[in-house]
Amino acid sequence: MLNSIISSLFIKLSQSKVLPIFGFCLIFIGGSLKAQQEPMYSQYMFNMLHVNPAYAGNRAVDNITALYRKQWVGLKGAPTTATLSWDRRQEQSNVGYGLQIYDDCLGIESTTGFQAFYSYRIPFEKSFLSLGLSAGVLNYRAAYTQTSAVQSGDPLLQEDINGFIPTAGIGVLYATENWYAGLSVPALLDTKINTKNEQVTTSANNHYFLTGGYIFNVSEILNLKPSVMLKAVKGSPIQCDFNLNGWFQDFIGLGVSYRTGDAFVGMFELQISPQFRIGYAYDYTIYNLNLYNSNGTHELMLRYEFNNRKSKQLLSPRYY
Repeated sequence: MLNSIISSLFIKLSQSKVLPIFGFCLIFIGGSLKAQQEPMYSQYMFNMLHVNPAYAGNRAVDNITALYRKQWVGLKGAPTTATLSWDRRQEQSNVGYGLQIYDDCLGIESTTGFQAFYSYRIPFEKSFLSLGLSAGVLNYRAAYTQTSAVQSGDPLLQEDINGFIPTAGIGVLYATENWYAGLSVPALLDTKINTKNEQVTTSANNHYFLTGGYIFNVSEILNLKPSVMLKAVKGSPIQCDFNLNGWFQDFIGLGVSYRTGDAFVGMFELQISPQFRIGYAYDYTIYNLNLYNSNGTHELMLRYEFNNRKSKQLLSPRYY
């Protein structure tokens, strides 16, 4: 969805040799500016907190995850995203909570965000239902004064934009011993900052995320987890991620993904210790932007659990 629009702009701007001003063209719509979309990751299936707040405290330990994503390596102004998240839940409690900070840059615009998460789970005999909420604030910035306009003196490019934007989200997760499904709206608010640095908040043209996965115990040494994520928003075609991850002796993980109309993804995970995991993903673009970017997208994940006591929950947290 968003990536296809951005790629078309990159191509046109590259051909017209005015790439330095692409950030302005991308974010200027009708005299107002929107904060960026939710940050995108390829390894989201191993850290679902930013997709669905109902995942807060999914494992009854203190969990810290760091992600760094460099998109379309070699293209000037291409997206770069870094996040650091923490969540936990006490083993005998049904309440989970977490925090996340992230920095997302695209051309002349950047967003630094802080979010808090809360979840409450309702346990059943062999499953549970979790309800989640998120709330936070984003610092949105657009460096207009750094652009190189074709016609100098444009009054809209004489001042930078810098403002704070509220954010909120909801989600629900249902999980059994072998499968799970979740539905979420990570961004309930549609907040804009106009060229006068004035904040305007309305009801959002919401993005809906539907996720699901199943865990197959193939053998004593191999577990397979196919999963899917559907992203829907009014006025755009539904985008789907189809994923397949395999874990060998709970030590090495290999995975592949296909993001419709966007990219193929290869993933490698290594459980270095019971507490520490490292992961890497490479996205290979399959649409026209690939003509201008042969280096793809790189993503690194680090995850650490401070307490590795075995959880009494039925679904192994190692796989999602």
